[in-house]
Amino acid sequence: MSITPILLRDIEHGGASGQPAAIAMKLAEFIAGAQVKLHLAIYDFRLSDHLGGDVVRALRDRAAAGVDVKIAYDAGKPTALATAAADFAAAAADPAPIGTEQFLQTAFAESNVLLKAIHGQKLMHNKYIVRDGNTLAGAVWTGSTNFTDDAWTFQENNIIIVESSELCVFYENDFNDLWSTGDIAGTGAGDYANVIVEGTRVEVNFSPANGPKIDQRIASIIGSARRRIRIASMLISSRGVIAALDDAIDSAQVASFAGVYDKTQMQQTLDSWTQIRRTDWVDSFKHVAVGLATKVSIPYAPDSKHNFMHDKIIVCDDLVLTGSFNFSRSATFNAENILLIQDTALADRYASYIDALIATYRD
Repeated sequence: MSITPILLRDIEHGGASGQPAAIAMKLAEFIAGAQVKLHLAIYDFRLSDHLGGDVVRALRDRAAAGVDVKIAYDAGKPTALATAAADFAAAAADPAPIGTEQFLQTAFAESNVLLKAIHGQKLMHNKYIVRDGNTLAGAVWTGSTNFTDDAWTFQENNIIIVESSELCVFYENDFNDLWSTGDIAGTGAGDYANVIVEGTRVEVNFSPANGPKIDQRIASIIGSARRRIRIASMLISSRGVIAALDDAIDSAQVASFAGVYDKTQMQQTLDSWTQIRRTDWVDSFKHVAVGLATKVSIPYAPDSKHNFMHDKIIVCDDLVLTGSFNFSRSATFNAENILLIQDTALADRYASYIDALIATYRD
């Protein structure tokens, strides 16, 4: 059993030029290790032949060898999602580029790989793989990273691989709920747990069933920090999270507070709050943001380069929070997953990574 983080940077802003190929190789190797099952829940899966060839071949090969390979993917947003002004920014800030379904159907035509589009009023936003989840060799690949060229090349993201048959049980439960219903509604119910991986406590949770509890848990953890808080997140729009950060700053709760967010994406949320006259929310965020660096990404368009600061990480003292879960109200309604890992060395590594991003984007 082990916990392995992989921390990605925009190759135009400090990332290694070989990073995309290295991620493709690592993913293909992870897939190739499957002996019984491979269950993927993935929001965005669109890879060029250059990066995706080995990944697609590995999935097709495992399925041909008799491995149960299933891919659940987001079916796309309903048009009703952006009808409320308060939700418009959340919808725009985490766009669902078209093309995943076409890519998957083409890549896995005439193969034993099974595909299913997952519907819902919000997003199937997970990015996880459960490998051999019913065996002692079970492992989970999760984090903030979609399977796209831009995610591996131009975005700040993280991947975390956890070898733990006990943890796999809860990811398998979540996946089976998604697969059996074809909808995100109610998924994640009963899948909260604490497991021990090589002496390290790992807490796992899923939304939408536990979305509000996850949001409250994050705010509570921020409120309990005493030494350091580091945050790297595309969005910081959960009012509970903002309030907890605001309180931590006002009370000088921790010795060190810093972080980074995506200014372009967050601006859409601030604009929507202004439109609905929630200037108190805007003011609270701006107070928190004084201590944060910003990445100015390219505004989203279907054919633009997607170079968002896409991490979803908080470090509070020696606790790391990471997964697909944005620190936003919208995330509580999506199908998401989050890990809370209590480990000093891991927290130090993530904090150093965030500090490097802050140094890059401070100006």
